[in-house]
Amino acid sequence: MQNVGLDEAQAGIKIAGRNINNLRYADDTTLMAENEEELKSLLMKVEEENERSCIIKRYCEKRFVSKYLATIGIDYGVTKVQVRDREIKVNIFDMAGDPFFYEVRNEFYKDTQGVILVYDVGQKDSFDALDAWLAEMKQDLGPHGNMENIVFAVCANKIDCAKHRCVDESEGRLWAESKGFLYFETSAQTGEGINEMFQTFYLSIVDLCENGGKRPNTNSSASFTKEQADTIRRIRSSKDSWDMLGVKPGASRDEVNKAYRKLAVLLHPDKCVAPGSEDAFKVVVNARTALLKNIK
Repeated sequence: MQNVGLDEAQAGIKIAGRNINNLRYADDTTLMAENEEELKSLLMKVEEENERSCIIKRYCEKRFVSKYLATIGIDYGVTKVQVRDREIKVNIFDMAGDPFFYEVRNEFYKDTQGVILVYDVGQKDSFDALDAWLAEMKQDLGPHGNMENIVFAVCANKIDCAKHRCVDESEGRLWAESKGFLYFETSAQTGEGINEMFQTFYLSIVDLCENGGKRPNTNSSASFTKEQADTIRRIRSSKDSWDMLGVKPGASRDEVNKAYRKLAVLLHPDKCVAPGSEDAFKVVVNARTALLKNIK
């Protein structure tokens, strides 16, 4: 969402028909495909870039399109919403995520008021890429840009595909809330969570504008520490029980118990409200028990 206006006729131009080798975008940038093979390669790059487009389609048009042409460069949508009895015009810029389109999307970071980071709960790579998205935006905002003056929302999409889910809610929520970001679970297919996400997102941006352009503090970011969040992530990615407790293989009983006590104080459900802390605590208890059984 930006302080930028484009005529609807300029917006979201996609490939139509065959034998096209000039791809033009909403910001009037043209990417050239020298031949048919290069054009095929270009199309393959954007094959999986329709995640955000389907969310916007569901929100703006109240319908789901299963076969939606992936975003090429920048797609654009405009809608009007009611926030606190005020009608607000919203400009939505849907950015293609492939590195191929970096030179297109980097022009749209400036003056951004709100960002929705979307990942597929069934694709771990899309979740892991969130850090890279933040780094890219920070780089393009430059030394005078301020990420604290932007409302960020993390959208965990495709929750309707439960059997394929590999990024659980606590992992996604931990990543978002540890940064002070909003977090939502959605399904573009069923519509679950879509309206709630956008309405809360817009409300937060209005609060930002009324707060002098500074992002209001969120309770989530103050409810647990960075150390607790980092520890939960480390435990999630641990290879074995030794790694979970942070001790070297062959450590003594005293070393195992000392490491356990430190983690127990940090992650005990009575003292830690970070998403995933209860599961992490249980894992630590089980890891200690397993190690002590094999230490004489």
